[in-house]
Amino acid sequence: MPTLKEVVESTDTQAGKFFDTCIQMMIVFSLITFSIETIHDLSQETRQWLYRCEIASVIVFTGEYLLRVFVATKKSRYMLSFFGIIDLAAILPFYIGTGIDLRSIRAFRMIRLFRLFKLARYSAAVRRFKTALNLAKEEVILFFSMTAILIYLASFGIYHFESQAQPEIFGSVFHAMWWAVATMTTVGYGDVFPITVGGKIFTAVMLFISLGVISSATGIVASALTRARELENQKADDLKGCED
Repeated sequence: MPTLKEVVESTDTQAGKFFDTCIQMMIVFSLITFSIETIHDLSQETRQWLYRCEIASVIVFTGEYLLRVFVATKKSRYMLSFFGIIDLAAILPFYIGTGIDLRSIRAFRMIRLFRLFKLARYSAAVRRFKTALNLAKEEVILFFSMTAILIYLASFGIYHFESQAQPEIFGSVFHAMWWAVATMTTVGYGDVFPITVGGKIFTAVMLFISLGVISSATGIVASALTRARELENQKADDLKGCED
């Protein structure tokens, strides 16, 4: 029978995996409902339903936060850690009513989902590429997940700055995702662009971040392929030495 600490902090048990999966599903659900809230012309009944969903999400996340504080070996260490601050910041504005909406940062909490992933085992170039993927699997998962998170946060940020100035283009977070994808991939078609000062500054910051993300991904793949080639050559040399 797993302890409460094992359930909350570990995925080595079935109960721990189930707990993490439920929290991840609630995070995704809360992000979807939050994004739907940004759509104009929603009926009052829909907005009331979304508000009830938000209350349910906050209750779940509050319970999870208190559980993590309770089972933490060093409570202050967890509370001041990256995840501890994110967990608290995602629910605190709801209680104190600051008017600052930080629900979008819940996307960062999905990084914990990586602990649930286990990649399966995989002619020469294909095998080398599979080896490279295996060497850098954590980095690849982190890259794609962080890219998805950044696209979502970019969508939320540009919506915040431009929704009033350009409601027909940035009418909701979903509308803003086209701009986010085009900007984060550095394609920049030019059909959608910010016109406010805040939007332009935000876009410049996101462009620098996206350049760093893309360059880091290239470096990860290149170094992994180089390492895979070295391992392949070393294995071939060992086999040749045994034959001699």
